[in-house]
Amino acid sequence: MPDEPIIDLQSDQYFMGEALRQAARAYEAEEVPVGAVVVREGRIIARAFNQVELLKDATAHAEMLALTQAEEVVGDWRLTDCTLYVTKEPCPMCAGAIVHVRLARVVYGVTDPKGGAAGSALNLLQFPTLNHRCEITSGVREAECRALLQTFFAEQRARQSKAN
Repeated sequence: MPDEPIIDLQSDQYFMGEALRQAARAYEAEEVPVGAVVVREGRIIARAFNQVELLKDATAHAEMLALTQAEEVVGDWRLTDCTLYVTKEPCPMCAGAIVHVRLARVVYGVTDPKGGAAGSALNLLQFPTLNHRCEITSGVREAECRALLQTFFAEQRARQSKAN
């Protein structure tokens, strides 16, 4: 039975754990700790973490990098049978890309009340006039996702106050 997915398709906890591992890599690189994985047929086909500072590229969010990798693996820009797991609610830029690649589903950990575009500040993923709408699941491993971000920003603030 080699064609069966290695992991049950409902394993949101597991796949969010893999996104958290990517977020930890971002944290170690002194990037905002957001990680993402793209899953197709029960298998991870792309992994990425925020690399805005590293690449000096404002578009190098975890989601954007993961989508590009997934498109290469699939051999098409359409990712209609894929799910994105990301530790933080996607921003408007990432949500726009998610709609354009026609992802089936987005699963995220922590909400972003100020800039989240999957239902917090606005909802581009299910915007009525756009050509595609995604299924959204939020709050998966939320406490872990939130703790990583809070620790990161507390350390950033402490560094800045020492520098001043």
